[in-house]
Amino acid sequence: MSSPAKRRKKNDFHGSNESIKPLSYFFAKQKGKADASSITNVSKQAEEPTTTETAVIDEQFLTDEEYARKLQEEWNKEPHAPSAADNDDLYEVPQNSAVDGEKQAKSEKESLPTAAVTAPTEPAISFPKQKNTLTLQSTAAEKDTISASIPFDQSPLEFQPSQYIPGLQKAWASEGGSATYALLTRCFVLVNSITSRIKIVDTLVNLLRTLIEGDPSSLLSAVWLATNSISPPYIDLGLGLGGSAISKALKKVCGLDNAGLKTLYNKYGDPGDVAFEAKKRQSFTLRKPKPLTIKSVFDSLVKIANSKGHGSVENKQRIVERLVQDARGAEESRYIVRTLVQHLRIGAVKTTMLIALSRAFLLSKPPGADFETRDPKALAKLKKEELAEIYTRNEEIVKACFARRPNYNDLIPALLEIGVCDELLLRCGLALHIPLRPMLGSITRDLGEMITKLQGRDFSCEFKYDGQRAQVHCDEKGKVTIFSRHLELMTDKYPDLVALVPKIRGEGVSSFILEGEVVAIDRDSGELKTFQTLANRARKDVVIGDVKIDVCLFAFDLMYLNGEELLNRPFRERRSLLRSLFVEIPHHFTWVKSLDATSLDVEAVQSFFKSATDIKCEGIMVKVLDNLPNPNLQAEIDATDDTADVTVPTASTTKKTTKSTKHKPADPKPATRRKPLLSTYEPDKRLDSWLKVKKDYNTSADTLDLIPIGGFHGQGRKAKWWSPILLAVRNSETGSLEAVTKCMSGFTDKFYASLREKYNPDDPENTNVLAEKPAFVEYNGGGGWPDVWFEPREVWEVAFADITLSPTYTAAIGLVSEERGLSTRFPRFLRVREDKGIEEATEAGQLANLYWKQEIRAPRTEEVVVEKIDRYPASKC
Repeated sequence: MSSPAKRRKKNDFHGSNESIKPLSYFFAKQKGKADASSITNVSKQAEEPTTTETAVIDEQFLTDEEYARKLQEEWNKEPHAPSAADNDDLYEVPQNSAVDGEKQAKSEKESLPTAAVTAPTEPAISFPKQKNTLTLQSTAAEKDTISASIPFDQSPLEFQPSQYIPGLQKAWASEGGSATYALLTRCFVLVNSITSRIKIVDTLVNLLRTLIEGDPSSLLSAVWLATNSISPPYIDLGLGLGGSAISKALKKVCGLDNAGLKTLYNKYGDPGDVAFEAKKRQSFTLRKPKPLTIKSVFDSLVKIANSKGHGSVENKQRIVERLVQDARGAEESRYIVRTLVQHLRIGAVKTTMLIALSRAFLLSKPPGADFETRDPKALAKLKKEELAEIYTRNEEIVKACFARRPNYNDLIPALLEIGVCDELLLRCGLALHIPLRPMLGSITRDLGEMITKLQGRDFSCEFKYDGQRAQVHCDEKGKVTIFSRHLELMTDKYPDLVALVPKIRGEGVSSFILEGEVVAIDRDSGELKTFQTLANRARKDVVIGDVKIDVCLFAFDLMYLNGEELLNRPFRERRSLLRSLFVEIPHHFTWVKSLDATSLDVEAVQSFFKSATDIKCEGIMVKVLDNLPNPNLQAEIDATDDTADVTVPTASTTKKTTKSTKHKPADPKPATRRKPLLSTYEPDKRLDSWLKVKKDYNTSADTLDLIPIGGFHGQGRKAKWWSPILLAVRNSETGSLEAVTKCMSGFTDKFYASLREKYNPDDPENTNVLAEKPAFVEYNGGGGWPDVWFEPREVWEVAFADITLSPTYTAAIGLVSEERGLSTRFPRFLRVREDKGIEEATEAGQLANLYWKQEIRAPRTEEVVVEKIDRYPASKC
C-alpha cells in the first residue's frame, strides 16, 4: 500500500483585520460579573455591557503587567472565604485582624446601592487572605540592610559588637534567633575587596566577635563556611556536586537558557560571578525568598554530602536550587555558589582563621561565660611591640591546638567554654585515630646552603623516597588507621600495611603513632619503583588478595607511644625509640636509609645525596638531631661569627680604631648568630631544623619544545585567564599532536592577559580558537576536557623535573608502554620559541629517548637502556 500523499502547503494565509486585544479585554467580563455579584444577588443586570465596555476603554492603555498588578490589588482588597485547597506554603501573607474585617465590611456596606442595603445580610465576618495567591515578588524587597551596614573592616580595638547586636537580634527573631547568612556575606564582600592580610584578619575578628556575643550557636557553622569546608579532611564528607547541578539551578531560578549561561560563563569564568550577574538581572520572582541563616546553609551542605543511594542526585539538586532561590540579592548568590563549588576565594585560609579566632576570644566571650578577656581600650594604649606579644601568645596556643587536633568541632566548643588558655592544649591534645598535622621541612636545593644553615650541629641525612607520606595510628586493641600528608584517611588503600602492623610491634608497645614513607617496591629484588607506579594502585575497597603493587613502609619518626606524646623529645631520642621497639621486616617495613653527619662532613654528604638520586629518590631530608649545638663544633660557629663581624680596616684608620676599642668591652653577637634550631617535632610548622634538598630542574639539562593546544578556565586569582594550558608533542609518523602535560607554572600576569586576548572565544573573528577538539589531536580527556581549544600555531620551551609513565596522556604511547603514554613532572614555562614552527616541536620519539636516558641508574642497567635508546635514533626524530 502506497503512503498517503502529503498535503501541499499553500501560501494563502490572510491575517485578521481585527486589532490585537490586550490582556484587560479577556478579564473584563469576569471582572464585570464579579462586581455585579457583589452588588446584588440578582443574576442579570441590564447595565453590565455598558460597564464592561467602559472598563475596556479605561484600561486598554495599560500593559499586561500593569493590568495584572491592578487586578491583584483589587483582589487583595476584597474578602474571600478560605478554601480547602489553601495548603500551599509558598510564602506567608499576614492575615487581617477582626477589627480590620469589620471596618472593611462596613465600608463596603456603605458603598452599596440602597437595594443591597435593605436586603438581608449576614453578620460581618473577617476572612484571612488566601495564602496561595500568586504574586510577583521583588528579589530586593527583603534585603538585610542592617548586616550590610556593619563596618567589619574597622580595627578590632575600635569595633564594638554591642552597638549592632540589638538590631541584629531583632532582625534575627523571625528566623528563630539565628544569625542570617547576610551577616557572613557582608564579611565575605569586605574581605574580597581587601588585599592587606592584616585587614583581612581584622575583618574576620570583628565578624567572629559579633557572633560570639550575639549568636554563639552559629559560630561553628560560620567558621566552617568561611574556611570553605564542612568537615575535617580525615572525615570523608564531600559535597559531590558537579558543574551541571549549579548550571541547572541557575537556569531554573534565574530564567537563563543554555546560550545565556554559556555567555556569562565565558565572560566571567568563575561560577560565583556568573551567579552574581544572573541574580542581578533578575528583578522579580514568583516565590518569596526565605532568608538564609548561617546554620541553615551549613546544614544544607551537610545534607548534600550525606545524600547517598537511589534518588540522591535529585535530592541534591533540590537543595541546591532552594539555596540559590533563597539567596537574597546578587552577593548572597555569588557566595552560595562559590561555597557549593568549594572555591570561596576570600583568602581566609586556615592560618588566617586561627589567628582571627585567637584574637576574637581575647576581646569577646559569649553571654554567661566566665573566662578572662582583655579590654580593647586598654589594649589600644599599649605599644605596638607589647600588643604583638599578647597577640602572639594567644595565636601560638590556638595554632598548636589545631595542629594536634585539626577539627573545628573540637576547637570551637572548647573556646566558647574556656577561651584561650593553657588548658586548651589539654582539651585539644594528641589523640589516636585523629591525625596531627605533619611537620614540614624548609626547601633548599643547594647542599652548600644546607651546610651553612647547620654549622655546628649534628644532623641526620635521610633518603627522600619518591612515595606517599603516611601517618600510622594503632591503639591497644589493635585498630589501625592510616592518614596521608593532607590528613585524608587511606586505611582502605593499604590493607597490606594494616595486616603488617601486628608483626612490627615489638614487646611493650601497646599504642603508637609513627610516620613514614610508603613506596612501591619489587618484593623480590627490593628495587624501588616510581611514585607513578604507586599512584596506579586502587584507592578504595582494596582486598589483600587483589594487591598487584607491593609497597614498603620506610619509617622515620615516632610521635606517640603507649599513651604518651613524644613531640617535645629530641629527634635523636624519638628515632632511637622507633628503631629499638619496632621489628624490621625487609622489603615490608624498615627505616629510611640515613647518614649521621656534621657540617664538617661535606664530601660524605655529597656522596650520600648522589646515592639517593641514583636510585630515583627525590633527594634527601636533613634533620637536626639535638636541641643544642655540638660543643666540639662550637669553635666552628665562633670562627664563622667572628669572620662575619670583622671589618677590614684601612691604613688610615687602623691605629685610631684600635685605640678607641682597646678598653671597650666586647659586644655580644646574638645578631649574627642563627636562630636556635630545636630538634622537637613541631606539627604544622616548616622550620630550618628540617631541610629538604631536592633535585631541581637544573639537574636535567634537557627542555622540551611543546605545542599549546587547549586551555582551562583558571580558578581563584586566575579565573579570568586560561590556566592550566594543555601541551602536546608531535608524532611525525601519524601527523597528530599527542597531549603530554598541563602547565601552570612560569607564567606572568602580563603573559596570561595576552594569552586570554589571543585565544578569546567571545570574538567571532578570532581564528586562533577552535569550536571543538581537532581530529589530529590525541587526548583521552583523563585530566578533564579543555574549555577552549587552540589552533596549534606556536611552540613553547618547557623545563621539567622527570618524565613519567601516565594513563592520562597519549604522548609516545606504544614506544615505551603499550597502554600508557608519557608525561612530565613539574613542567615550567620558560619562553615562546618564536624561532620554531610546530613542525620543529619535540617529537614523540625524542620524548621516549629522554625517558630511557633518565632510567639509567647503575652500570648493570646501562647496557639495557642504551639498547632501548637505539630503537629511537635521533635521525628518526
